[in-house]
Amino acid sequence: MKLFFDFLPIVLFFIAYKFGGGFYHFDGQEYDIKGIYVATAVMIVATICQNAYSWFRHGKLEKSHVITLVFVVFLGGATLWLQDPNFIMWKPTVVNWLFAAGFLGAQLFTNKSLLERMMSEHMQLPSAVWSRLNVAWIVFFILSGVANLYVAFNFDEATWVNFKLFGLLGLTIVFIIGQSFYLSKHIIEPVEPTEEKS
Repeated sequence: MKLFFDFLPIVLFFIAYKFGGGFYHFDGQEYDIKGIYVATAVMIVATICQNAYSWFRHGKLEKSHVITLVFVVFLGGATLWLQDPNFIMWKPTVVNWLFAAGFLGAQLFTNKSLLERMMSEHMQLPSAVWSRLNVAWIVFFILSGVANLYVAFNFDEATWVNFKLFGLLGLTIVFIIGQSFYLSKHIIEPVEPTEEKS
């Protein structure tokens, strides 16, 4: 459910792209508005609403959502203002590479990886496993960013929109499933205290 909530703005972006473009009448004039601009506007609004919901529902904002919001507003706004889809096409890569840099920085300059900070309350793992998982996420973020750029600038716009939803989401789900299998082999089960016999 959380994964769907995280990807909801992308789902709405996809729907708006498929059904939002066309001719619109305003103030007696007709405008031909491309689906990519409608989709970008929808994603900006959806990402703002996503953060607002998190704030009112939980009293806090997730860092990943805030980072995404900043780049959606900045690059999406540039796309709408300059009428250039290249800006919004760069957004997944910029966000993924920023996450990779954050995960790498934490591993290099602190005593705990970001994954261990986020998940250690829920599971216990050997330090080496935390480190390997962190490296795996760094590589995943880098490769996802590269894949996005490759599709964005080697295929047509519609193909990129499909990849943005199905490709990146599919890659994320496959990666998380693979990580779950890996985790299941290394989780340290908590030792339950034994009752002393009188």
